[in-house]
Formats: sequence, structure tokens, C-alpha cells
Amino acid sequence: MGLSIFWFVLVALFWTGFFVLEGFDFGVGMLHTVVGRNDEERQLALDSIGPLWDGNEVWLIVAGASMFAAFPGWYATMFSALYLPLVLILVALILRGVSFEYRDKRDSSRWRQTWSTLMTVSSLVAPLLIGVGLGDLLHGLPIDSQQEFTGTPLDLVSPYSLFVGVTIVALCVVHGATFLALKVDGPVRARAHTIARASGPVAALAVLGYVIWTQTLIGGVLPGLVPILAILAALSTALLVQRRLEGWAFASTTVAMAASVSTIFLSLYPRVMVSSTNPAYDLTIQNTSSSSYALTVMTIFAAVLFPLVLVYQGWTYYVFRRRLGGTAASKLPEQAGASRRGPSPVAGL
Repeated sequence: MGLSIFWFVLVALFWTGFFVLEGFDFGVGMLHTVVGRNDEERQLALDSIGPLWDGNEVWLIVAGASMFAAFPGWYATMFSALYLPLVLILVALILRGVSFEYRDKRDSSRWRQTWSTLMTVSSLVAPLLIGVGLGDLLHGLPIDSQQEFTGTPLDLVSPYSLFVGVTIVALCVVHGATFLALKVDGPVRARAHTIARASGPVAALAVLGYVIWTQTLIGGVLPGLVPILAILAALSTALLVQRRLEGWAFASTTVAMAASVSTIFLSLYPRVMVSSTNPAYDLTIQNTSSSSYALTVMTIFAAVLFPLVLVYQGWTYYVFRRRLGGTAASKLPEQAGASRRGPSPVAGL
């Protein structure tokens, strides 16, 4: 396997890891005002992801940086075409981070409600738009022979790409609900379980429709192993939450999310972006990759740094593994500061 193919797999892995880890963060952000009936319960829901959320976002940074270094042609065309959505995604992620920091800075119900609303909206907008962007890669955008985007912002929203975004959001909701049911206790846990039971079948139907639509789009007759795994995992989640098997349900949503995102990249290969203007203008792994020397140097650095990131993040999850109940401050005081700040993404790198 050539280095360009290796880095395509690695980029796909980074995007998949981002959605697996940040997916339940987004879900908790969307659900914290639903599972929490008062400010204490809402803060408890947010405290469950407080030490984790910004470390999880490292995967998004690494995914973008890897595309820039390994596939500059892909990066240039994609980020030029999706400039407006990417700005909106950036705004959503900034507002989400600021909401974590400022929500409890003032003892005012209106103040906290404002930041909670921003948290909810930004946690919905970010995965929706990223999902639409990933769907655009496969559905196709107007790209000419010079690998330049020739369309308008209206070309970025197609029925398929919008459905991919909705599917990602549905998976984030059930992923976040199963995480809360696993991580917190008391009334918040009960409400999270109720939401998981309601959203599980919806997410399963969305994944089923997404896989069928994707296979139709690429002209496939039968889906491969990974798309089938996405369907089975989504269906398993819907069954497991009914039986209150919280750990297995969360593991199942993890597999469903990973397989669903991976399906996009598997369906693209060996392309990285489809041109709706002419198939001859498709961006491929070969015509967008960096030189062999650059890929070799990147591979050496990745072999050293990537395991360190995994060890660091694994240790973070281990340290903050305990279930939260009541007020997070009374159960786990060392998390009081970490729940607002979380581990530094720079330290993760």
C-alpha cells in the first residue's frame, strides 16, 4: 500500500474518531436542557463531558491538518467550496466552547439560560453542517479541470448531503443520550434513558435510509461489510436501550457512528471529491496528494505522536471514569475546574 493510500485511510480514521468522540459531546450539548429540569441538573449533564470535550476536538484539528499536509489539492478545493459552511462551523464551535466557560460565571437564570441556548444550537449546527460537507464529497460539487469549485453556496445543499447531516445529528442524539445514561445518576439518567429509547429507532431508520441512498448513489448492488455493520449497530442500539443495557448501548452507538462515517470514505475511494461537472475532473488520492518525501516525513512524525495522543486521551477517560450523581462538585470535587476547562488540546498533541 502506497503512502498516499495510507494517509487517505489515516484521514478517514481521524474524521471517524472525531465523530465517535465528539459525537456524544454534541449529543449532550443538544440534550442538556431536556434532561435537566433545573440549573443543577443541566450543569450535571454538562459536567459529564466537561473534562473531555476540548480534548475530543483535537481530532477535528488533526483531521484538517492531515488533509492540508497529505492532500493539499483536496484541502484547497474542499475548503474553498465549503468556505461559508466552514465559517459557520467555526462560529458554532467557538460559541460552544465559550458557553462551557461562561455559563456559570454569573448567578443569573437569564444569563445561564442564554448560554444554554447557545450551547444547544451550536451543538446541533456543528454536526449538521459537517455531515452536509461530508455528504457533498460523495454527492458531487461543480469542479472544473483545474480542481476549482465553480458553483454557488446553493450547490452545497443537496437532498443527499442534507440527509447525511440529519443522520449524523440523529446518531449524535442517541450517542449523547446513552453516554448520559452511562455517566450520570438520578433523574438526569432516567430522562436520558427515555430519550435514548425514543431516539434509538429514529437513528436506526436514518442509518438504514442513509446506507440505501449511498449505495444507490455509487451504483452499488449490495452494501459492503462496513455499511451493513452500521445498520446492525444502529438496530442493536435501539434494542439494547429498551433493555437498559447502557454500556452495551453506548458501545453499539459508537460502532454505528464509526461505521456510518467510514462508509462515506469507503464509497469515495479512490476519489476524495466527486465532480458533478465531469467524472474526469474527480479529485483522487493520486492527483491531490503531496510528494513521496513529504508523506514519508509525515508518516515518521505520525508514528511517534499519534500513539502519544491515544495514550493521553485514554488516560483522561480513565481518570474521569466515575459516574456523577447529585451535584458534580459534591461527588467529584477535582472535576469542578476541569469540567469548565477540560484538558488542553495542545497538551494532547
